[in-house]
Amino acid sequence: MLKCGIIGLPLCGKSTVFNVATNAGAEVKPYAGGKTDPNRAIVSVPDSRFDSLARLYEPKKTTPATVEFVDLAGLSRNAGKGEGLGNSFLSFVAESDALVHVVRLFENAEVPHPEDTIDPVRDWNIVEMELIFRDLGVIEARLSRILAKKKTGAAEECEKELLERCQACLLEERPLREMSLSAEELRVLSGFSFVTLKPELLVANVDETQTDDALPSFAALKELAGEKGIQLIRVYGRMEMELAELSREEQTEFMDELGLVEPGRNRLVSGAYALLGLISFFTTGKDEVKAWTLLKGKTAVDAAGAIHSDLARGFIRAQVVSYDDFMANDQSLPKCREKGVLRLEGKDYIVADGDMIEIRFNV
Repeated sequence: MLKCGIIGLPLCGKSTVFNVATNAGAEVKPYAGGKTDPNRAIVSVPDSRFDSLARLYEPKKTTPATVEFVDLAGLSRNAGKGEGLGNSFLSFVAESDALVHVVRLFENAEVPHPEDTIDPVRDWNIVEMELIFRDLGVIEARLSRILAKKKTGAAEECEKELLERCQACLLEERPLREMSLSAEELRVLSGFSFVTLKPELLVANVDETQTDDALPSFAALKELAGEKGIQLIRVYGRMEMELAELSREEQTEFMDELGLVEPGRNRLVSGAYALLGLISFFTTGKDEVKAWTLLKGKTAVDAAGAIHSDLARGFIRAQVVSYDDFMANDQSLPKCREKGVLRLEGKDYIVADGDMIEIRFNV
């Protein structure tokens, strides 16, 4: 299962944001020097299409798409002051598929900021630079081993050239995700688990008084996100964590006061799901309605394999209709067939988000 690692400076509200995303009720602990294991939770991806199909089919079982969140521990309180992030933190980051970077905007005299002042752009840069230092260390170690060899093959020469390009990018204080890399180059780099190559979601952790987009600290962070091409979402961390304990009516009332269309959890989980490059396709019936997770750009035979390896091995055709077409045609497969929107697709068909699929196979 793909997972998102939640990172950030101490006391920025990582565990609070983790609880907003997961409703896990994990204890929000004081900073413990990076010696605690991370909180983990697998959460359902909010999807109104899945909910509609479940209501329509009334199956015995419903299985939504899921994603794992990990509240990463181990960030040094003195990151940015020469102490570094610590091996524990970096190993957890390397295991993540995407990063949810929490930056503190809220003021709280009882929870002093480790840098003494609120400056989200500075805080983002502190963590980003430590991640860059980590990747530079990995590259330097590998290049040293290659250069120590008396003779290198063509593959190692290509790897050396690619790593030197990556090194130059990092020395410019730019993460590797900003490079234009081919699919083959990404394959070569995959074994290094470069942390700055991972996609990143930026979360502004605010309080209920910070609703104005013109708030200087938020405006500065928004400008940074735009420059870096990073998605930014605002989460009312502490308040939205407590909101989950209220009735639906009370939740709606509070959200209306803040001008929120959906809960922070939905924004976080949906944003992380998209960040991972994931789409959902559906299988339906009276026994089960299930949302399956697939990487964007994958084919019908990949979808069959996600369901079961036998389906991929014996794949014949995929019967496909988009959720939107299905709903627009009276939620009727016969009518979809009559209108020509229920199709038989081959193994090379690129699955679209929201496809309803039935695999035809023979093994």
